[in-house]
Amino acid sequence: MATVLAVVLQQDGGLPSWAGEVVTCAAQAARETGWEVQVAVVGPAGAGQPAGAPAGTASPAGPFSPARLGRAGARKVWQVAVPGSGDGSGAEDQEPVPAVADRLVRLLEALARRLEPAAVVLRGDAVGACVAPRLAWRLQAACVTDVVGVRSSPGGPGWVRPMYGGKAMAVWVSRRPCTVVAVRPRAFSGEPVEQPSEPSSGQAAAAELPVEVLALELPQQATARVRCVERRPAPAQEVRLEDARVVVSGGRGIGGPEGFQQLQELARLLGGAVGASRAAVDAGWVPATLQIGQTGRIVAPELYVAVGISGASQHLAGISGARHIVAINRDPEAPIFHAAEVGVVEDWRRVVPLLIQRLREHKAGEVGR
Repeated sequence: MATVLAVVLQQDGGLPSWAGEVVTCAAQAARETGWEVQVAVVGPAGAGQPAGAPAGTASPAGPFSPARLGRAGARKVWQVAVPGSGDGSGAEDQEPVPAVADRLVRLLEALARRLEPAAVVLRGDAVGACVAPRLAWRLQAACVTDVVGVRSSPGGPGWVRPMYGGKAMAVWVSRRPCTVVAVRPRAFSGEPVEQPSEPSSGQAAAAELPVEVLALELPQQATARVRCVERRPAPAQEVRLEDARVVVSGGRGIGGPEGFQQLQELARLLGGAVGASRAAVDAGWVPATLQIGQTGRIVAPELYVAVGISGASQHLAGISGARHIVAINRDPEAPIFHAAEVGVVEDWRRVVPLLIQRLREHKAGEVGR
């Protein structure tokens, strides 16, 4: 039976919050083709099972719970250690993305050659964007990036990705024996996906899903391709931008870096994170790590508040997954209003302070009860 392999990178010895998204995408492809879903949980050597453990050794749960992967559609889980990646302390997370990608692409190449999957599904974040095309080239496979859905197709799964800034959707079908797929972050809900072949025993199987350790021998790389010459820490937020349920973003209309201090306060009261448009980043008002859009970060919060953002197609492509959009802009013709559920035509300097005041009063009232 052909398989689709979902790749999940461990974080702090456990599964990241986005693990279900990648497995759900793989499960939807399997539902259309009859393939089996397998998951490779990749972590540093020394985390959970040792890297030298014999292949095929079963682990009852490992350092994470396999039931979550099973509920999302997985039928087999491989635990794979990255040789030379540290002791599981998390120090490897401080390495520059290209350095992590260099090591990961060699590991996934060896893994794919051993398991021979019909598709390899990665998360299309900074690491996945570096790994996917390089892995596809090494495997002589097809590569489809920015995938947001899966459809039935006579030639195999049809990978859906947006085109022209999200104005159209294209369905890509691969003719290669293997396809490397990079999934747009937050495009899949991560909710459990039923497998028609096991409608009654799926949940029971998920609870008992074994984890098998897989040891891989990798050729040593003669010289390091990437050298870190400087590290600049990104400004910390209470909530990560990609995981935030509420995002408050500012654009050119904010007028300067001082206005983002008010947006920070509004985001804090809403329990969310602050983002920005490319215009605000190019102006130097906020760091590039906050940029949202086609060339920045893709977000899909419950609530997206766009303040002083006109709504260029590239920015709208980055927030297409938002459930509710509120726009504040003094230009009634701004394109952002076509995407917004609620629009306020007013200068943000009059609206945002009032929102902050009301939220403070509301929170003070809750505390006094």
